[in-house]
Amino acid sequence: MKRYFINDGQLDVHITEWGREQAPVIFCLHGLGSTSLSFIEIAEELKNEYRIISVDAPGHGKTGTYESQEMYDTPALSSWLNTILYKLGIEEFYFLAHSWGGFVALYYLLHNSEKVKGTILIDGGYQTKWRMDKTVDEETAHYEKDFEGCVETWDEFLDTAVYGNSRRTRLLDIAAKDLSLEKNGKYYWHARGTTAAKIIRGMHKYETEDIYEQLPSDMDLLLLRPQSDLPYRNLTAGIFQEKTGALVKCIPHTSHMLHWDNPAVVIEEIRERWK
Repeated sequence: MKRYFINDGQLDVHITEWGREQAPVIFCLHGLGSTSLSFIEIAEELKNEYRIISVDAPGHGKTGTYESQEMYDTPALSSWLNTILYKLGIEEFYFLAHSWGGFVALYYLLHNSEKVKGTILIDGGYQTKWRMDKTVDEETAHYEKDFEGCVETWDEFLDTAVYGNSRRTRLLDIAAKDLSLEKNGKYYWHARGTTAAKIIRGMHKYETEDIYEQLPSDMDLLLLRPQSDLPYRNLTAGIFQEKTGALVKCIPHTSHMLHWDNPAVVIEEIRERWK
């Protein structure tokens, strides 16, 4: 694993990379509040088969923060990805995206599908905002408060903010260190509430459901999601599948952090679909 910075013209952008430079590229985009190390277990398993490049999105990890709301609008972030890929010299790749990263991935596919050989979304891209029971102001207020919270100890941060009842491993402990910000002896989430609020507003403004039927019909697109009894999740997943033609698989005994709960499922899909 190597970690380095590139400059996008305005920000120093932090990259984490595994594998050989000549191998097929898997480009990874994490979810809201996470970092490039979100994919560490998958990357460590596949590093002898692929070149895996994972980016800290603006306002996350060690990447700087944009001030303007417009830069966090979903289409703008998809354009930002094009800049990053150009700087890295990547002309074609497989796309692996989690949660909010899946929303950005779909907007990227809208105009750049010829560069993407296959896409796997991990519980992201389909949870349409306007079908939720929260307004944009209610949801941004929730995230602002949540991201600005703090705890007193590192162990408490791991137990309450990172893992909960989920499995813990040595590699995930490394990823967990990327998620914290220590200040005055207290532990905060590394991404700030202002960043989260801008991203949520951008997602409400630009709905992925509006572009489903504009996406190329011959895309290799897979959505992995947890099994759920929530009517909202099942409704939006069904609409996503119908309008995009994507394959949707429900993975039992997993949560929104499906790739942490069961990384073997994601690894198996990559090897089967992208071999």
